[in-house]
Amino acid sequence: MPTIDLNSDVGESFGNWSFGDDAKIIASTSSVNVACGFHAGDPSTIRATVAAARRANVVVGAHPGYRDLAGFGRRFIDMEPAELTNDVIYQIGALQALAAAEGTTVAYVKPHGALYNTIAKHPGQALAVVNAILAVDDTLPLMVLPNSVVHQVAMDAGLRTVTEAFADRAYNPDGSLVSRTLPGSVLKDMDAVVAQSLRLATRQEIVAIDGSILKVTAESICLHGDTPGAVAMAAAVKAALVDAGVQIQSFV
Repeated sequence: MPTIDLNSDVGESFGNWSFGDDAKIIASTSSVNVACGFHAGDPSTIRATVAAARRANVVVGAHPGYRDLAGFGRRFIDMEPAELTNDVIYQIGALQALAAAEGTTVAYVKPHGALYNTIAKHPGQALAVVNAILAVDDTLPLMVLPNSVVHQVAMDAGLRTVTEAFADRAYNPDGSLVSRTLPGSVLKDMDAVVAQSLRLATRQEIVAIDGSILKVTAESICLHGDTPGAVAMAAAVKAALVDAGVQIQSFV
């Protein structure tokens, strides 16, 4: 029986700004990437999100990003490596404390937004993120885009990696994600999202935007919580995978 992890980004509300339906998204996942306060999330939101994940027996991961609340962490920041390392350490540590307060732990790290995309191709920032994790806990896996720069940097450093693919994102022929600045970068049709998820889990393939077939080894599939209709899509993906005989299970 094939096994796959389903992950989603949660805990991204901030103060009076409510974002997404975390409780319903969590119900369709086996692991969740919890915002750590730099791109989104405040202490009360983060703690409540961790508590909801614990009640649902869903694994908690840290979702650090650039210090960019106004841009939701989706803008590149040219940082000195040491500064980036310290920012990531700070964010993981904050989530660890809030998780401990709720009787659970942080089990992995997945960078957010622009930071995730940057370390896929930027050796300096990739190493800075890897060094942050090694400094905090060298047993924490790092979730990465397969065959990316950070994937290789992490393996070279002896850090466990978890490869992922995206249910609702379009792919370039080289395996990179289509930029969010381009039309069609985010899949919004439920049937297309379900079909891409099934193909990933059962055949380890994705159809790129030019129609070519990419072989993708993914241990986890990401379902974005901010995609229109995200809750219904996440539930549909989970149901379709189960109906196809795929076991939903965290990699931890």
